[in-house]
Amino acid sequence: MLGHYLMFDGDCSEALDLYVQAFDATLEEKMTYGDMPPNPDFPIRDEDRGLVLNSRLGIDGQEIMCADSSRGAAPGENMYVSFTTTDKERALKAWGMLAQGGAVYMDLAPSFFAELHGSLRDRYGVNWMFTVMR
Repeated sequence: MLGHYLMFDGDCSEALDLYVQAFDATLEEKMTYGDMPPNPDFPIRDEDRGLVLNSRLGIDGQEIMCADSSRGAAPGENMYVSFTTTDKERALKAWGMLAQGGAVYMDLAPSFFAELHGSLRDRYGVNWMFTVMR
């Protein structure tokens, strides 16, 4: 499944409220950084616990995913194409090809919510987020 993933710089909750009202949208899911299981490799500051880790917004039968970026989100660089699949081999093939000549933001690795998850910018400047569901 391909979708859109919008990254925000600390104001994702505010943006979600606006989009729900503007588009008569449905907030399908909203998880904060504080909802994550503790991980010493990814410590969360107390002031960041309320930031949005992941959300899904339904607009006219389509889905947009949104989050607050842990590394900031500059305008023009804050949108990702999201590839979600249960086919691990397909994801690994595409990841390997897109990573060549690109920049990996987050290694494609196991996470608490998916078998594998990661993000990169391909050599053409397009941001991609990969999720392999269990």
